[in-house]
Amino acid sequence: MGTLSLGILDLETKSCLQSSNSFHRVSKVVKKQTMNVGTAHSEVNPNTRVMNSRGIWLSYILGIGLLHIILLSIPFFSVPVVWTLTNVIHNLGMYIFLHTVKGTPFETPDQGKARLLTHWEQMDYGVQFTASRKFLTITPIILYFLTSFYTKYDKLHFVINTVSLMSVLIPKLPQLHGVRIFGINKY
Repeated sequence: MGTLSLGILDLETKSCLQSSNSFHRVSKVVKKQTMNVGTAHSEVNPNTRVMNSRGIWLSYILGIGLLHIILLSIPFFSVPVVWTLTNVIHNLGMYIFLHTVKGTPFETPDQGKARLLTHWEQMDYGVQFTASRKFLTITPIILYFLTSFYTKYDKLHFVINTVSLMSVLIPKLPQLHGVRIFGINKY
């Protein structure tokens, strides 16, 4: 049995004796890798798969619920105001996180290709209509319907919530993938 060390990769070869002949043949090559804890990941760009991670959708929904409960605990806010604030804060956060911030918070070996793309454009390698993209499109719509119902379709709340919804739905359209309107957020 011999071991060959090549930095990170160790190749271990095992030989066995064939029953009828007296020569050796390599029967198994085993690859061993050392792990770089905290620096190594399997994705070239982890932003592409973060919304497909286990439990992220549940955490996202629980975060919206927690925001709503915190706003409900403020004594001088009425229920319609709390629903409108929940919707607007959620959509503002979604707009900033998904459609404004560009690049990755990770050291990626992609030669800087992701530095000019927003998180929405990086997600699922830019493939449209995946499960995570559908989830992130449907969630603000459902929140909008709930907000409209609990505000009893009041005109002021309706206008505020509709503008808020459009601000997160329009940038998600496939026709606007990589488009910078009026050069905003170009660099």
